[in-house]
Amino acid sequence: MISVSWLTDAVTSVFSALGFSDPAARVVAESLVDADLRGIPSHGVLLVPMYVDRIKAGSVTRSEKADIVRDKGAIAVLDAGHALGQLTGDQAMRLAVEKAQTYGVGAVSVRRAFHFGGAFRYAGFAAANGCIGVAAANTRPLMPAPGGASAVVGNNPLAIAVPRSDGEPVILDIALSEAALGKIRLAAGEGREIPATWATDSAGRPTTDPAAALKGLLLPSGGHKGYGLALMIDVLTGVLAGGSYGRRVNGLYADTTVPNDCAHFFLALDVEAFDDAEEIGRRVTDLADQVLSSDRAPGVEQVYLPGDIEAARYARALRHGVALEPSVFAGLAEVAADLGVPLGDPVTAN
Repeated sequence: MISVSWLTDAVTSVFSALGFSDPAARVVAESLVDADLRGIPSHGVLLVPMYVDRIKAGSVTRSEKADIVRDKGAIAVLDAGHALGQLTGDQAMRLAVEKAQTYGVGAVSVRRAFHFGGAFRYAGFAAANGCIGVAAANTRPLMPAPGGASAVVGNNPLAIAVPRSDGEPVILDIALSEAALGKIRLAAGEGREIPATWATDSAGRPTTDPAAALKGLLLPSGGHKGYGLALMIDVLTGVLAGGSYGRRVNGLYADTTVPNDCAHFFLALDVEAFDDAEEIGRRVTDLADQVLSSDRAPGVEQVYLPGDIEAARYARALRHGVALEPSVFAGLAEVAADLGVPLGDPVTAN
């Protein structure tokens, strides 16, 4: 198990070597490592080589701040200029929370954006500041419409975080495909099969071969329901922001010289605007208790709230360190060596 601090410092050093300020480099590093701590490796350190390739190719810029192109009361539109999504995502959700604290609600859309990592990060920030937070992004088309044979919508991620009176926020963070594309890439790199419900091959047939799946289509979660939600996220992100949507969004792993050009959406609702914040927090806790104390099916030891499993993994990783797949660590080491960054031997957790 690798020390969390060592891994965070290692990833920070990579982005610092690329010309980012140390604070900005650490923001990106912490975001990626945080995903690994929560057991979401598809959004973790696995992404470092792809990020680096795109920065070198110029499709991701070294800008550390988005431009505000529209600011009207509770609403703002940002132009990220193809900067790293963690930097402009943090900026956008901070602005949404500030607006919510003034108007009761704050909504910020971002165009010309790049991958922002785990959506839970931004929704969770809002919840930590007394708001219900929503974060969403669009991706290149990866899923068909029901009955369709070509990709028309992305697996557009959506996160919602709700503060409660005792403990961590309740955080839902889902992609609208049955599985994230990053999980399929990870399985391909490790030579593992995938469930047949995750994707089709290029002919539209369900497949357990991740290599075939990468040439095919992802399947939406819940069939027409996941497809419909993904389509509406395209509206909230690219359409509202005046950015890219549908086929106009480019693939993360496509030509690294061509910007990803996705779009983001952030919403903050100040719970105090609806009622006493502590009272709302108690209601959320009561609702959570109803779920956690509910009857369990035979053989089931525990039911969970959204985000509980990830929070438990995070707490364990902070104590015991984070496990990286050998292929992921090798990718990080190769990138660091190419940049002349001496990582040294990884420090293991106590």
